[in-house]
Amino acid sequence: MKLSEFDLIHSFKKFQNLSPHVIKGIGDDAAVLELDKKCYQLLTTDMLVESVHFLKGHPARQVGHKALACNISDIAAMGGKPLVAVVSLGIPEDVTAAYIQSVYQGMHACAKKFGVSIVGGDTVKADKLVINVALLGEVEQKYLVTRDGAKPGDRIFVTGPLGGSLTSGRHLTFTPRIKEAQWLVENCKPSSMMDISDGLAGDLRHILKASNVGATIREADIPKNAGVTTAQALSDGEDFELLFTLSPLRAKKLGVSLKIKAFEIGTIIAAPKVLLIEDISGQIAPIKAKGYTHF
Repeated sequence: MKLSEFDLIHSFKKFQNLSPHVIKGIGDDAAVLELDKKCYQLLTTDMLVESVHFLKGHPARQVGHKALACNISDIAAMGGKPLVAVVSLGIPEDVTAAYIQSVYQGMHACAKKFGVSIVGGDTVKADKLVINVALLGEVEQKYLVTRDGAKPGDRIFVTGPLGGSLTSGRHLTFTPRIKEAQWLVENCKPSSMMDISDGLAGDLRHILKASNVGATIREADIPKNAGVTTAQALSDGEDFELLFTLSPLRAKKLGVSLKIKAFEIGTIIAAPKVLLIEDISGQIAPIKAKGYTHF
């Protein structure tokens, strides 16, 4: 039997050997580690593979930007700030030194914008170009947000329009929502949060599973990029917008604020792991879309 990506990740949990210094291991956008009495350390990593996450013809600087930015997005989803990264490359023989330098230029520009120091890494020979970034961040303990805190009655939000990221090229140029995440944790404290990398439907299911709740979302309220269908908004992935939940009271506070852009798209319900959509006509049905998978 072939394992899915998330079945495989779940199977890894049995091998976790967590020390008392680990607050949270596998199962969120970043691992959470003990640091001091005020802060936690965050650790995340993402791997980009040619022909899967980018194409040989894509601009090298944009590929470099994406490699670091998707990790910064993970730190944002935990309410934290990115600090230090290491970069490892698998390089095929037909890739030029000039191309790799341009990849690094893209990463360094992104790093400078978000206050990240790139401090090392590794290089090896490979059949395809592979870029792996590991990123350390930091979050005040009171601002940490995970996937497992959503409660029935909470409102569901996203920070921007969804769908069509791969075909439009937005997946190479997106801006990690650090500013929005910082404002949210300091002013509204989401009950759960993650970034949308595998599609709205797939990633919302991660929150529902972690929180043991369900959700109903409204098709009419899902923000979509131009020319994108509802199905694409649910499943395309690589949007890197924030997906978060707020209590009704905190949702009202967000609603009167002009500090960040956010779209309310639905409500958390008590039925565990049930994901429903109310269509334009008012009919409610289960969502069949699963989101993007890497296998």
